[in-house]
Amino acid sequence: MKTFVIDTNVFIHKPDCVLSFRENEVVIPLMVLEELDKLKSYSDERGRNARHAIRMIGELAKHGDLRHGVKMENGSLLRVEIGGAGKALADLQLDLQNPDNRILSSAYMLQAAGKKVFFVSKDINARVKATALGIKAVDYEKQKVDIARMYSGVREADISSDNLALLKSRGYIDWHDQLVPNEFVLFRRDEGQEIGRFDAGRNVIIHVNGMAEQICGITPLNPRQRMAFNALLDDSLSLVTLVGKAGTGKTLLAIAAGLHKVIEEKKFGRVLVSRPVIPVGKDIGYLPGAKSEKLSHWMQPLFDNLEYILTGYKKQTLKNIDHLFQNNLIELEALSHIRGRSLPAQFIIIDEAQNLSPHEIKTIVSRAGQGTKVVLTGDPYQIDSPYLDSSSNGLSYLVEAFKGQSIYGHVTLAKSERSELAELATELL
Repeated sequence: MKTFVIDTNVFIHKPDCVLSFRENEVVIPLMVLEELDKLKSYSDERGRNARHAIRMIGELAKHGDLRHGVKMENGSLLRVEIGGAGKALADLQLDLQNPDNRILSSAYMLQAAGKKVFFVSKDINARVKATALGIKAVDYEKQKVDIARMYSGVREADISSDNLALLKSRGYIDWHDQLVPNEFVLFRRDEGQEIGRFDAGRNVIIHVNGMAEQICGITPLNPRQRMAFNALLDDSLSLVTLVGKAGTGKTLLAIAAGLHKVIEEKKFGRVLVSRPVIPVGKDIGYLPGAKSEKLSHWMQPLFDNLEYILTGYKKQTLKNIDHLFQNNLIELEALSHIRGRSLPAQFIIIDEAQNLSPHEIKTIVSRAGQGTKVVLTGDPYQIDSPYLDSSSNGLSYLVEAFKGQSIYGHVTLAKSERSELAELATELL
């Protein structure tokens, strides 16, 4: 039997993490419970997850003695480790005041007692320290994806001249190769490039029009931006994710499509835009002013995109950004305020979604009411949260989890269109 010693940050990442270890011993050092107790009063995601974890452990404690072990439904034994930490720390000359060291010492003493110990932590430095102490250290792998093989939403394919002509004239062609529903196909030939999207219901590839026309003043500059607009403007897709490096146009395309749907087509009541605060879940109350003033401090990138859109989108009723907000066509909201709301008939854009955990992503997407479309944008390689990475963040997890769903569309944007300098900076620095 293996013994898994769980670090505090694993509970913050996934409160019910102890249920992931089957037919083994799961150990919670007493210091972890103390850290969860300190975090439970926080109003952000950490506090909510800490309270969830404490409640779950409390329920399990009703079925036995946690000091000696409580049998869980998954066949594992849950135990709280309370002894031996001081001696281990003294032997290793580690700082007694450091909570991480006290947690590591529990793993060290269990291993010294002959157990096959695995220290589970989302903290890279804690894992390095555990390895230095001779303890096997692992990341919490649940909800992780293989980022190198993550679904891109796009593939290239060969096509005959006859089929290409048929695609353009009839609007679709039969397709018998296995594709993911709503996956885009880029056909390259001497005659030029054409884009199709797989319709799994009819087993055909539908032609994606060139879309040379502007959408709220924005013209797609490359094939993948055309694909993104196609997914964003398709009412049959309730969830769309746009992934790509800086400058690829993720946020700009999403906002332009949202305004088009609200102002021109009147398909949605308004565009609701939000982005996580770093640290994730930091409450906006620490900033001065009313809510709109607080939001403006960390929503500036979105204002920049709106200003750019309005330079090319000329409409008599919209003279400036203020008119968008005064007419209730667009709203900025803090993620902490979205929890608990039901949001029907809205075009919701969550920017920088790679800084959200899988649990936070679930919370946000589950807010979508009837007739609402949710768009998530981000770059999995630009993570600001200390306990997330390109493989474990909520955006990457959602892309893999929703792949194949008929109401879901995804595009990985590859080429930076911000400027030649921005493209070089992304590639070289």
